[in-house]
Amino acid sequence: MSSLGKGERDARVRARARRRSRERGIAIIMVVAAISVLTVMLAQFQDDTSASVASATADRDGLKAEYMARSAVNLARLVIATEPTVRAAISPLYTLMKSKPPQLPVWEFSDRLLAAFNDQDSVKDFGNSLGLDMSLGKNLGLAGGKFELSIVDEDAKIDVNLGAANDIAHIRLAKEIMSLISPILYDPMFQARDANGQFHDRLQTCSAILDWADVDESQFNCDTTTNAPTSSGVEDSSYSLLAKPYRRKNAPYDSLEELHLVNGVTDDFWATFVDPDPTNPKKRVLTVWGQGIVNVNTANAQTLLAVTCAGAPTADVCVDPTQASAFLLGITMARGITQGAPIFGSSNDFLQMMKGQGQLGPMITLLGMKPVKFLSESEFLKSITTDSKMFSIYAVGVVKGYKRETRTTIHAVVDFRGVPEVSGPSMASVLNSFTGGSPSASGSASASASAVNSSYPMMGSGNLTTGPITAALQNTAAGQLIFFHIE
Repeated sequence: MSSLGKGERDARVRARARRRSRERGIAIIMVVAAISVLTVMLAQFQDDTSASVASATADRDGLKAEYMARSAVNLARLVIATEPTVRAAISPLYTLMKSKPPQLPVWEFSDRLLAAFNDQDSVKDFGNSLGLDMSLGKNLGLAGGKFELSIVDEDAKIDVNLGAANDIAHIRLAKEIMSLISPILYDPMFQARDANGQFHDRLQTCSAILDWADVDESQFNCDTTTNAPTSSGVEDSSYSLLAKPYRRKNAPYDSLEELHLVNGVTDDFWATFVDPDPTNPKKRVLTVWGQGIVNVNTANAQTLLAVTCAGAPTADVCVDPTQASAFLLGITMARGITQGAPIFGSSNDFLQMMKGQGQLGPMITLLGMKPVKFLSESEFLKSITTDSKMFSIYAVGVVKGYKRETRTTIHAVVDFRGVPEVSGPSMASVLNSFTGGSPSASGSASASASAVNSSYPMMGSGNLTTGPITAALQNTAAGQLIFFHIE
C-alpha cells in the first residue's frame, strides 16, 4: 500500500508539472501573440506617423521652394526693368562714337547680379568677387534653400503667332519658316512618315503651322517663291480623320507645347527646330510669345540665317551650303568673342553688314561670303530689331531636406512693351510694383481700371490703387505677366 501511495503521489506530481508546463506554454504563446499584435500596431502607427510627417514636410518644403521661385521671378523682372538705367550710364561713351547705345543683355548675367539675394554660398561668392564683406549687410541671402534662374529672350526667336496676325505677317512668317527648314540636310525629316503614317513635306508643314493659328478656313500657301495666291483652297481635314480626332484651333497659340498638335510637327521636327535641348530653353528656335520681330543681337546664327533668307531667298548664303556654313560659323564666333555684348547698334547695322557695307561690312568678306541683295530693304528692317520686349523667366526654388531635395519650377512670360521708363531717382516705382505700392499707370489702363472697378464694386472700390483687376490692368515698370505656370 505504501508503494502504491508513493506511485500516486508521483503521478500527481507529474500531472501537476505537465499542467504547469502547458499553462506556461499557453502564457508564453499569449505573450508572444500580444507582442506581435502590439508590434504590428506600432509599425502601422509609425508608418502612418512617418507618412504624415513626410507629407507635411513635403508640403512645407514645396511651399518654401515655390516662394523662393516667385522671389526669383520678381527679382528677374527688376533686373530687366533697370536695363534702360544701365544703358543710360554708358550712353556718353557711345555719344563720343556718334552712335546710339544698344540694349544691353543684362538678363544674361541675372544669376550673378542676383547672387546677393540667393543662398548663403552665393552671397559669399558674390562678396568675394567684389571684395565686399557681405556679413555687414542686412536681409541678404535665403535661409534653408536657394533659387536657380534663367531668363530667355523670346524676341531672339521666330514667333509662330504671326500666323494669327495680318496677311503681311503671314507672308513674313511663311518665308522665315521655309528658310529655317529648307536646307537639304533636313530632307530625311520630310521624307519619313509621322506617327499616324502620313507624309508631310516642307510646304505642308509650314502651311499647317500657319493654319493652326489663323482665323480663316483657307489653307495658306507657303510657296512664296512664285506669284501663286497665298490661299490654296480649304484647310485640310486630316485632323478629323485621326484615331482621336480634334479640330484645328484657328486662334493664337497659347503655349509652345501646342505645336505638338500640328500636322507635320513630328518628334524630329520638335527636337530640331522647336526645342533642341529641353534643359536649356535658350536654344529654342521658335516661340509663341514674341513681339513678331527678331532681335539680331540676341538671336542665334540659325535664326539669323532664316530671317536673312526670308528677305533675300535667292542670295548665295541661302542657296550655297558653303556660304551658309561660313555665315553660321562667323556669327557663332563673333558671339563667343563679344561674350554677350551687342554687336549691332541698330537694325540698319545688320542690314549694312549683310550688304557688305558699313563698319561691319568687311566681316562677311573675311568669312568668304558674298554680299546679300534684299528684295525690299524697308520690309526686311520691319522684321528685325535690337530691342527685346518679351522675356521668359525660368525660376527654380530648391529646398534640401534629409536624403531628398524639393524643387518647384515657375515659368513666367513678361511683356515689357509700353512700360514706363525707369530712372535712377524713381526706382521706388519699380519696387512698388512688386510690393503692392502705387505703380505708374497709363491713361488707358487707368480708365479701364476705373470702369471695371465701378462695374464690380466687390472687386474694387473705384480707387485706382486697389482691387485685383486694377492691379492686373495697370502697366508697371516691371512689365505685364502674360503667362504663368508652376510645376
